[in-house]
Amino acid sequence: MDRTLTPRPLAGAWRALRRRPDAVIAAVVLVLFTTMALAPRLFTRTSPRSCDIREARVDPQWAGGAHPLGTDSLGCDVLATLVHGVRPSLLLAVVVVGVALVVGVTLGLLAGYYLGWVDYLVSRTVEVFLVIPLLLAALLILSLFQGVDLGGGTFDVILLPAIVLILFSWMPYARYVRASVLETKNLDYVTAARSLGASDLRIMVRHVLPNAVGPVTAILPTSVAGIISWEAVLSFLGIGVRPPATSWGIQIEQGSEWVTGGAPHILLAPLVCLVATVLALVVLGDALRDALDPRLAR
Repeated sequence: MDRTLTPRPLAGAWRALRRRPDAVIAAVVLVLFTTMALAPRLFTRTSPRSCDIREARVDPQWAGGAHPLGTDSLGCDVLATLVHGVRPSLLLAVVVVGVALVVGVTLGLLAGYYLGWVDYLVSRTVEVFLVIPLLLAALLILSLFQGVDLGGGTFDVILLPAIVLILFSWMPYARYVRASVLETKNLDYVTAARSLGASDLRIMVRHVLPNAVGPVTAILPTSVAGIISWEAVLSFLGIGVRPPATSWGIQIEQGSEWVTGGAPHILLAPLVCLVATVLALVVLGDALRDALDPRLAR
């Protein structure tokens, strides 16, 4: 087997990533926001629900004031809302990408390995979901359940958006894995394992899958960025994460009303964080793709 066409080992990919300043900066940004989601009290001790309407739309107080990023239209601290809004956005992205990855990899592995009617069924299902606009489907499905109260827990408020996004996020993983399996399943070591009597399950899990997930690994950061963006869009439209929970999408929706009303900081704070997170994930995904596949190395 020509080793120049195989994905680099993880150790080599890690060394390649460390030599790229853009990847290092992107990783630092992601670590910052992940820490913010896991330990919000490290960044602010103010509750996002501690609001005083008398202090509505206070400008940012940079010099050690009570509200470093100002307050919103309800008198809530923008920094506290921003910090506590990271967790639903990131948790939604992790849940959606994790479940969609398992579903897509499983279906792609079965389709590529067995072909025949399994491949036909999976491929036609992928085509059906690809032609349905995600925004249209989300508007329809989430609007039907808009009056349903699932609770106020972190998982409760993201459940409905997560289900919709999972339904329309597994197809790229299935297509990538299917294509990789078609290239991998007839290699010499797979044929040798089959001739020694290894079961189909063992061959797929131990021999085919590890060499077929490289392309999927490279698109994971970009997929997370896409889900975070979709969460913001759905929340902006009022069908994603809903108050009293908070997220960057909700903040952007609320802040958009005051861009020309003398309080642009209400919109700019979550918007800058959203753009920075998405950009960092895209940069890291591009760097990871180059590091894992030497054919794309510059």
